[in-house]
Amino acid sequence: MSGPERVTLAMTGASGAQYGLRLLDCLVQEEREVHFLISKAAQLVMATETDVALPAKPQAMAQFLTEYTGAAPGQVRVYGKEDWMAPAASGSGAPTAMVVVPCSTGTLSAIATGACNNLIERAADVALKERRQLILVPREAPYSSIHLENMLKLSNLGVTILPASPGFYHQPQTLDDLVDFVVARILNCLGIPQDMLPRWGEHHMVSDE
Repeated sequence: MSGPERVTLAMTGASGAQYGLRLLDCLVQEEREVHFLISKAAQLVMATETDVALPAKPQAMAQFLTEYTGAAPGQVRVYGKEDWMAPAASGSGAPTAMVVVPCSTGTLSAIATGACNNLIERAADVALKERRQLILVPREAPYSSIHLENMLKLSNLGVTILPASPGFYHQPQTLDDLVDFVVARILNCLGIPQDMLPRWGEHHMVSDE
């Protein structure tokens, strides 16, 4: 199996809930164990942007997401925002990779300054201190100088900043194609196989004429 066997997936309150849900589905299909974290703001965004209505309690949410993705029992584990006993809160228990998608600029700032006011921020802090893979997928426009400075600071610490900016060279036909472009890039960074987007040069997507 290539790529991490366990991934922490966090969703925060920026537009782009579809990216997080699609990544969750892909991780499940690739038989990865997912530790799922979501902020209240992200739940509000999800209810606005999709037809997915998550239950409030972690246990009920885990059951819902297990059925939603077709996951095996226990494959998707959900933790509350103040569950300090969650594996992601400790360097000795956290998965080796974490993705925040979508990543709000507020969460970006909290991670850049070392804030640990909730489990998402703590999990990212653990990833940083343990030198583990951390991927942040911001979705904002335009970026302020503060946003850019925070991104540069984190990039210099080894964090992958992967904006939710889908390309068009693969000639997308649907919104799902645009979502898959970004999710495929995330999976590529994780080293997890994906067949949604061919790597550049694998197929001729532009005519030579």
